[in-house]
Amino acid sequence: MKSRATVAADPDRTAGGANAPAGGSGTGDGDGGKTGDVPAGRSRAGGPRASRRDKGGGQADSGARAGGITWRQRLRRDRTLILMTTPAIVLLLIFNYIPLLGNIVAFQDYDVYDLGITGSPFIGFDNFTRIFEDYRFWEVLVNTLVIFVTQLVLFFPIPIAIALLLNTIMSARVRAWVQAIVYLPHFFSWVLVVTVFQQMFGGAGLVAQWLREHGHEGFDLMTDPGFFKFLVSAQAVWKDAGWGVIVFLAALAAVNTDLYEAAAVDGAGRWRRMWHVTLPALRPVIALLLVLRVGSALNLDFEQILLQRDQVGAGASEILDTYIWWTGIKTGDFGYAAAAGIFKGLFSVAMVLGANKVAHMLGEQGVYSKK
Repeated sequence: MKSRATVAADPDRTAGGANAPAGGSGTGDGDGGKTGDVPAGRSRAGGPRASRRDKGGGQADSGARAGGITWRQRLRRDRTLILMTTPAIVLLLIFNYIPLLGNIVAFQDYDVYDLGITGSPFIGFDNFTRIFEDYRFWEVLVNTLVIFVTQLVLFFPIPIAIALLLNTIMSARVRAWVQAIVYLPHFFSWVLVVTVFQQMFGGAGLVAQWLREHGHEGFDLMTDPGFFKFLVSAQAVWKDAGWGVIVFLAALAAVNTDLYEAAAVDGAGRWRRMWHVTLPALRPVIALLLVLRVGSALNLDFEQILLQRDQVGAGASEILDTYIWWTGIKTGDFGYAAAAGIFKGLFSVAMVLGANKVAHMLGEQGVYSKK
């Protein structure tokens, strides 16, 4: 009590003067420091300015502990990663974003030989009006969507089925061999794929020759206009199904095996386990790939269709890309081709947003999560 009275009587100590000990602790008290010691950052007389300063410093320290660093510190920290990604970013800018400036020709009467972009006159939306008034454009658009739906129905379930089949194979060596064989055609060019199908299903192909040797009439599927959409779907399955198999196998690898064991204990057979455990685990991946697939509805393989366009005729094989190439680029009407390309891009964005909305309604995340 004596020491407390002394501190209260000393104006230097009560005012936090120069004679006050560091940390605000009293000296000479007989209480073993319990009553005189004051926690760091607080004055004995409750100095408001010191408290406010210490409070601000505490907030800064907590921000630093939470990872609040400046952008310069982030640059120094991530400079290696930034240098590694710089070439990819430069290539993306050069080949993907800078060419977007050329879409201005869709609003010009573009003359590639004499006037160029800077000298060609602006005509507003006349090129888009030509597109909407061209009945052939709408026929090609419908034909593109028909081929896309056929490929979606025939192609999309096959990688899922193959992945489920491979997932049931116990031997890792057999699974690896089958996966490698299925994935190998993904590296083939469309020229090679079309050539293989020509040698198999053409008029002089192996199947037609075998039928003739056994007294049957041969056929030529490569020149049948009615079979064309199924032909290109079969080619897409043979070439790209292996890539989808890898994606779905990666999703299956993340499934908790305890779920299969619990289902087996409850009496579920193999089909029940696949229906109630495997397919629900694959549903987010299926929804994501389906949304992306729908977004590329008008972006069928240009090279695949162009290689077979003359064999079956433009009426059955013409898609939007080949039509733009034929009527726009090949004839020099670049303004019409650019307008069709912009329409194609806007249509694809609308398809992605619509498919993603459906995915949200079904309880899936899709391309982006719902806010």
